[in-house]
Amino acid sequence: MPGIIAGAQTELRPVGFGEMDGRVPFLLARLSLVTLVEFIVFGAWFATLGLVLASNGLDSIIGPAYLISAIAAILSPLFLGALGDRYLAPRNVLAIAHAVGAVLLALLPHAIELHNATLTLALIFVYMCSFQPTLGLINSISLTLLGENQKHFPYVRLFGPLGWVVAGLAIGWLGLSASTGLFYFAAIFAVITAMSAFTLPRTPPPAKGARFSLGDLIGVKALVLFRNRTFAVLMICTLLTSISLGVYNSFASPYLAVLGIDNVAGVLALGPISEVVFIGTIPWVLARIGMKWALFFGMLMWSVRFALLLFAAKGGMPYAIGAVALHGICNDYFIVVAAMFIARIAPAELAAQAQGWLILMVSGFGAAIGSAGSGVIYGAYVIPAMASHGASAWSPMWVGPIGMAIVTCLLWLALYRPEQPKPA
Repeated sequence: MPGIIAGAQTELRPVGFGEMDGRVPFLLARLSLVTLVEFIVFGAWFATLGLVLASNGLDSIIGPAYLISAIAAILSPLFLGALGDRYLAPRNVLAIAHAVGAVLLALLPHAIELHNATLTLALIFVYMCSFQPTLGLINSISLTLLGENQKHFPYVRLFGPLGWVVAGLAIGWLGLSASTGLFYFAAIFAVITAMSAFTLPRTPPPAKGARFSLGDLIGVKALVLFRNRTFAVLMICTLLTSISLGVYNSFASPYLAVLGIDNVAGVLALGPISEVVFIGTIPWVLARIGMKWALFFGMLMWSVRFALLLFAAKGGMPYAIGAVALHGICNDYFIVVAAMFIARIAPAELAAQAQGWLILMVSGFGAAIGSAGSGVIYGAYVIPAMASHGASAWSPMWVGPIGMAIVTCLLWLALYRPEQPKPA
């Protein structure tokens, strides 16, 4: 990569570690840096958004805020995935998205402090339209540059949860868990992420020069992936699991506050800390039990997680902290392994869009259903019973995800088939 070091815009093809010799650590360092700062941006505000809104008199829009974030994830990833596959260098798409996002994040505190629910929701929606696609895009960029050595992807992805740890601890230490000031913190790191993206090797769009069609722009051609039965089953299970994730993301932070936890952001940081611990075990586990059982284990642990949240209403903080600490197993052995699985079966020209489907299910459809459903439960059951039942009023919020996780596990075991060749 001499051209990159010298500042030239050399176009690189994906290469293996053996071909890159001593330059491998330099590539891994750059991929890790971009992953780290991107997730600092996300972790700085998303985990405690509900608490910020509740603390500023906007608790009525907690559910809608996470819902529109999910809708943004539905509308935007395949669109920007198509751009990354066909029209723009993927790193440029990543940088532009974060630069735009930094401006939007800086505008959010004013809207919230004005108690302007409409403006707040509008800014969150537009911001998430720019941010959500980058979650799949950074996976695609990393896996492409790693080439035949994609087994090292978990070590790059490890810096994602590490970014959440840094963000959570920093926000907690600064006393910003319930403050709009956390959006300024996130905006600063969004600028850093945009700048860091340009340190990555410039790879051309995989489908550069192909004929334009509206279907390409919205990612229709990626639907061919659903011909692979296991891919289709994985997407269904991802959807079901992500509904539970939507519930957790929307109301975990206010629930922890009800349990009497003061430093909510700091406690939530235990989740990504556990990701850092467990993510490094993925290659070892995959070599011994394979993707089928690793994914099954990740799905199953979601039921345990919500059971602990249910017990926390009676047993107190230790159960809640245990539920947060399971974040690593739940995410590492599901989302990260799923990204690796998709990289194995998706053709190069659909790489970004294929990862976009994963994000679409996780942060899009699943999160939308989870946020909307949990918002209804919160208004219909939790709020009316809070005065008389305290933390126990939250029990209806956690029962559904337990059953859904069990159903997901059964579907995966019944319908999974060994990996099939990449579709033509």
